[in-house]
Amino acid sequence: MRLNQNILLLGKKVVLVPYTSEHVPRYHEWMKSEELRRLTASEPLTLEQEYAMQRSWREDADKCTFIVLDAEKWQAQSGTSEESCMVGDVNLFLTDLGDPSLGEIEVMIAEPSCRGQGLGTEAVLMMMLYGVTRLGLTKFEAKIGQGNEPSIRMFRKLHFEQVAVSSVFQEVTLRLMMSEPERQWLLEQTSYVQEKPYREGASEPC
Repeated sequence: MRLNQNILLLGKKVVLVPYTSEHVPRYHEWMKSEELRRLTASEPLTLEQEYAMQRSWREDADKCTFIVLDAEKWQAQSGTSEESCMVGDVNLFLTDLGDPSLGEIEVMIAEPSCRGQGLGTEAVLMMMLYGVTRLGLTKFEAKIGQGNEPSIRMFRKLHFEQVAVSSVFQEVTLRLMMSEPERQWLLEQTSYVQEKPYREGASEPC
């Protein structure tokens, strides 16, 4: 999504930056993991295919992607070496043509040593904030494999409720309706988040 290509979101534990070509090699290494492919329902891609995927995601109006960086590492390195700070990604898919206010959200903390520390939770909250304030979303869905208990628990803690189970795809669908109380809760949870211009020279040519 071009809308977020020059935006950086700064949180306490994570920094969200646009997915650029410099992130592709490490992302590609992550996706060699059979476990990650299973959890994200992804197919194995060659490095060239991964670069093509990154370009398409930057262009597609119905996909908003941020790479998740470890904020502590990123700040220690003054933001110069993002690849070494990468821990995962967070995405919004605006694929329901009949309901532009609905976004399907997913998060992946790919680095095993970074799991269970709240990075995924903060990344989801920050992405929801961006979806509500910048994309006009009022509903979020998360589709999660039935065996991915940590992810299901995380979304439940973020007020998502289970609305469907697919035995065919072996996944559960959770949903959050952004009522006014939920919106206020989200704004309170993310009151510290700062939106900044993405570093100079990082945006790619058309």
